[in-house]
Amino acid sequence: QYPIDSIAFPRSMSIKTSEIKQVPSKDWTSGFYVGNLWQLFSLTGDVRYKEYASKWNPFLEKEKFNGKTHDMGFKIFSSFGKGYEINHSEDYKTIIIKSAQTLSSRFNPKIGSIKSWDHHEDKWDFPVIIDNMMNLELLFEASKLTGDDSYRKIAIQHANTTLKNHFRKDNSCYHVVGYDTITGKVKSKNTHQGFSDSSSWARGQAWAVYGFTMAYRFTQDKKYLKQAEATAQFFINHKNMPEDGIPFWDFDVPTIPNTYRDASAATIMASALIELYTFTKKDIYLNYSNKVIHSLSSNQYLLNSAVKGPFILNHCTGDWSKKAELDEPIVYGDYYFLEALIRKRNLK
Repeated sequence: QYPIDSIAFPRSMSIKTSEIKQVPSKDWTSGFYVGNLWQLFSLTGDVRYKEYASKWNPFLEKEKFNGKTHDMGFKIFSSFGKGYEINHSEDYKTIIIKSAQTLSSRFNPKIGSIKSWDHHEDKWDFPVIIDNMMNLELLFEASKLTGDDSYRKIAIQHANTTLKNHFRKDNSCYHVVGYDTITGKVKSKNTHQGFSDSSSWARGQAWAVYGFTMAYRFTQDKKYLKQAEATAQFFINHKNMPEDGIPFWDFDVPTIPNTYRDASAATIMASALIELYTFTKKDIYLNYSNKVIHSLSSNQYLLNSAVKGPFILNHCTGDWSKKAELDEPIVYGDYYFLEALIRKRNLK
């Protein structure tokens, strides 16, 4: 068992040194480990996972007040959200709703978006990243739990603004779109973690497909489904997609195939495409997900049992721009892998 520590959520691990990178609750990845425990309980029925998750969860609660970041969904919905699915706790419900209120405070009606970051002010006044689509689930759910439509309206406006400005003609997406806070207009389209401003960062494409598939679930708005499908096709059919379905960290790195894979991009996409399959009944999506699950269940990607760390998969790539977490286990890779397994099971 990984030791319980209120300021040491496991985030990633160096295979070379066996050192585990631990983060406090304010880190965007803090909710995933707890979410993994809830999902392992769901998959195995082993109550130890549930008990362990219940002990970790309280250390995240203070994040419901943290309005300095858009990562509320990642932190709260991955942990309390997964827990609420299982235990229907009134406490968890209250935390989810409070978190949605806090996230809503970052919405700018002039721009029609939730601001992603407060950092890099030298570069962006109002940056919106494609990852931010993932946090809309918290808002949609808060409207369902409360009957208050305001959260849902913000989520829809954010999705519509992203739809309008984040995608290229080939249906790939930019990572960061910068807005002018006075006019509300687009100022720049860049990357922060991809290879270049014009490249297709693999995990960003996966966030897009997952985010718009989820937005379709809550709204039944066909334009979201259409974009999710278009970007999914771009991803699955890309000429640089390896045979095993696990993409390189960016589709446009000049050194392909001599560069890192990103198993986390594959797991996010695999989970998203199982849901997309339920809406479209198109086998291409299920086939890709099955291929990814098969590849990741092999010794090539599963962490060797001799490696002592609270992770499942290897070969994820975090942030190439910082040369951080390159080709190693990262907690969100495991989270979406487990979610994909649960979604696949639920198809039956």
